[in-house]
Order: sequence, then structure tokens, then C-alpha cells
Amino acid sequence: MTDSLDRAARAVDAGDLVVYPTETVYGLGADALDARAVERVFDAKRRDRDDPLSLAVADAEAALEYVAASETERAFMDAFLPGPVTVVCARGPAVPDALTGGRDRVGVRVPDHDLARALCARTGPLTATSANVSGRPSARRVGDLDPEIRDAAAVVLDGGETGGTASTVVDVGRGTIHRRGANADAVAAWLQERA
Repeated sequence: MTDSLDRAARAVDAGDLVVYPTETVYGLGADALDARAVERVFDAKRRDRDDPLSLAVADAEAALEYVAASETERAFMDAFLPGPVTVVCARGPAVPDALTGGRDRVGVRVPDHDLARALCARTGPLTATSANVSGRPSARRVGDLDPEIRDAAAVVLDGGETGGTASTVVDVGRGTIHRRGANADAVAAWLQERA
């Protein structure tokens, strides 16, 4: 698998797209700090540019290099990451408008999957979005990938079957769950305890 990781990391460095497994669904990754690479993700997914993408990092500590997290957001990250949760925080200056649709906040993901985190450790922040054409089902196995996504990706990392439930997207600072997914009840309980 080291050889595949090396190829995937080189592809990301070259501005190309890769498909990688997470604990939820397969993700479509590109250098999240490279606006051109991010645009390629939007093109491959046929996704509206106003629908922001999140970024994936190897661990919560790495996330703090790219976001301005409050003490409460940090406590939440410590409690839930790595895991099937996307945490929306104030973005840092390195995060391009292309990723966030010009918004001042960005979703951060630390996948609970060794292969995904190993890739992020080699590449830095990756786009964290499902590896499917927008509006189509997410891929739980490499064999489920849309042909357009497979064709767009320079490397596909096969990590077997994933869990299948999308991550919960939460804005901890505002106490809002934007999308209920995996672990949503625990996230809601945590927010309620601190309300």
C-alpha cells in the first residue's frame, strides 16, 4: 500500500485528483490549498461553485494550522476527531476562496481511516467531498465509483467497503448541525450540554 500512497501523494502534488477511502464514503481529493486543483474537483463532480467543499487533515492539531478555532471548537475536535464529523470553523488565510465559495468559514474533517490520514499526512490538506457526481449516490466501494470520477482521478486508493453514512456537519461556534449523519445524536448531546 506504500507504493499506492506514494503515487497518490505525487498526484496531489502535481495538482491531480485522487480517490481515497474514509470511514463514511469514498472521498475525492485534491490539494485543498491549490485553487486550480479545487476547481478540478468542482468540475469532476459537476458541483455548483457556491456549494463549498471541506478539507481533510491528518489530525486535529494539523487542522489548527488552517482554521481559527475557539476553545469550544478545540474541545469538540478533541472529543470527536478523528471521526465521521465535519467541523465548521473560521478559515485561515491559506484557505482559498475556491474551496469555501468565498465564505469566511470552512469545514474540517479528520477521517477515522488509517489510509485517509496517511495520505493527508503526506500531502497536507485535501478536499473532503464524496467521490461522486453531484446528485448521484456516494460510493461505498471502488466498484461503485461513477465512471466520470474514475476517469478524472489520477489514482484510486482502494480501502475496501466504507460505512456508507455521510459525516455530520456541525458549526460548533453557532451550535448548529447543518447535516445529520454518522454520530449526529452524540454531536447534538455534546452541543446541548454546552448550550
